[in-house]
Amino acid sequence: LKYPEIAGVGEDPLRPGLVHRLDRDTSGVLIIARTTQAFSFLKSAFQAHSVKKTYLALVVGSLKGESGTIDLPIGRSSKSPMRRIAGKGAVGKTREAVTRWRVRERFADGPPAGGFTLVEAEPLTGRTHQIRAHFTALGYPLACDKLYAGGERYQCPGELARHFLHAWKLEFVSPSGANLRLEADLPEDLERALVALRAQI
Repeated sequence: LKYPEIAGVGEDPLRPGLVHRLDRDTSGVLIIARTTQAFSFLKSAFQAHSVKKTYLALVVGSLKGESGTIDLPIGRSSKSPMRRIAGKGAVGKTREAVTRWRVRERFADGPPAGGFTLVEAEPLTGRTHQIRAHFTALGYPLACDKLYAGGERYQCPGELARHFLHAWKLEFVSPSGANLRLEADLPEDLERALVALRAQI
């Protein structure tokens, strides 16, 4: 290990130092703490929603408007234990969930789904599958999302093999009091998907 001191840090010995997680097949920035003190500080920051998280998501269809806020509680699906439902249709207890979004780029409208929209999405809460469930509830599932998109809404531009969701940016105050902004460039497969869409314009 490059940082052997992380052994024993955190709550999961198989993932030492890992402060938070991303959905399977979601790429982007992850924070790993090197000390127990840093882990506790950062874990508390995530729980208090004082870490600003910005994702890049490609949704199927042309979103109405240029920005907005999705304020829909999220709960479990009655049909699939893996899936979450935003708004009506959830079973059991639901939890508050709020996501801000802003259009970054639009791609050619056309059949069958009416194009694609690249958005910056900022979850103000930290629910499981929050961004995926929220945009699905609006009728704009993420591109290539096998769990949430069905029928004509399931589309994969540029031979994409996973859902288009990337944890692009994290902004937070470090344990030393410094304001940090961490960014991760889009990986090659997501960038290829955008290049393919731009070629159609």
